[in-house]
Amino acid sequence: MDGPAAKLTIVMYHYVRPLKRTRFPGIKGLDLDLFEEQLGYLERYYSLITMEQLIDAIDGVGELPPRSALLTFDDGYLDHYTYVFPKLAERKFQGSFFPPACSAIDGKVLDVNKIHFTLASDVDPDDLVAMIEKTCQERAREFGLHALEHYRENYMVGNFLDPAGVNYVKLMLQHALPLALRRELIDQLFRRYVTSDEPAFASELYATVEQLRLMRSCGMHIGSHGNLHQWLGHLSREEQEMDIDGSLALLDAVGTAPAYRSMCYPYGSYNADTVSAISSRGFKLALTTEVALSETSAAARFHLPRLDTNHLPKQACAPANQWTLAAES
Repeated sequence: MDGPAAKLTIVMYHYVRPLKRTRFPGIKGLDLDLFEEQLGYLERYYSLITMEQLIDAIDGVGELPPRSALLTFDDGYLDHYTYVFPKLAERKFQGSFFPPACSAIDGKVLDVNKIHFTLASDVDPDDLVAMIEKTCQERAREFGLHALEHYRENYMVGNFLDPAGVNYVKLMLQHALPLALRRELIDQLFRRYVTSDEPAFASELYATVEQLRLMRSCGMHIGSHGNLHQWLGHLSREEQEMDIDGSLALLDAVGTAPAYRSMCYPYGSYNADTVSAISSRGFKLALTTEVALSETSAAARFHLPRLDTNHLPKQACAPANQWTLAAES
C-alpha cells in the first residue's frame, strides 16, 4: 500500500569544511560557516526528519510532518565526521551518510575525488583539456576513440556548477572515455598535480569504518553508495550486483539495520537492473541526483530526487525561497 504522497525536500551535500583553512581551498565545497547558516534556515522553515521516519512513511506506517526535510551527505568524507556530525548532533538533527565501501574499508581514493582535487590544484583547466585531447589523439586507434569533435560536441557544455571546460574534463574522465584510458589519465594527472602518496591522501579524505560506526551509534544513518562509486547504469546486471553486494559489507560493519537499508546512486546513475538488484537485497529506497522535491509514495521509493545545497539559502535569516514555498503546496 502506498504511503501518503507528501512533498519532501531531500538536500544533498558533498564536501563541507572550513575551506579557506584547508590545503585545497579551491575545492567545490560548502564552507562550514555557510553550512551552519543553512542549518539555521532549515530549522526555521522545515521539520527535519530521519531516514527511518521516511522509510516508515513510504511503507505506510505513519505520516511525515508538513514541509519535511532530510539531510544527505555523499561520498563518506572525513569532513562529515569532523565537521558535519558535531553540528548536527548539537541541533539533534539526523544526517544520512553514503560512503562507498572501498574508500572506508580499503582506503582507496575514488576516481571522482582524484578528478576533484586535480581541478582544485593550481593547474589551468584549459591545460587539462589540452592534455586529455592530446592523449586521445595519440591513443585513438588503440582504444577505438571518436574524433575530438564528437567529444567536444557532446561534453563541452557548462552547467549551474561548472563552466564548459571544467565540466568537459569531468565528463571525459568520469565516463566518456573507455575505462582503462580514463583510469590511466586520472592516475597520471593526480600524481602530477596532487600527490603520489595515495594511501596518505585517502586517510586525510575519508571517514573510517570506526568513525562511521560511532556516527551510526549516535543516531546518524549510514546507507550504501556502492562499493567502487561506479556509474551503475552503465554496467551489466552482473557487474551492478557485484558492486552492490560489495557495499553490504560496510553496512554490516557499521551496524545499519537491514530493515532500513538505503541506497544513494553514485553520479545518480541507475536503470531497471539497478532497481531490481537493490529491491531483491532488501533496500527500502534510493536517492538520485534529479533536482526536484520528492513524493513519499511507494511507487517513487527507488527514484527519490534531491536538491543540492546550492538550491537553498545559506543565511539563517533569509526569506523562504521558491523551493521552500513549493514544499508547502
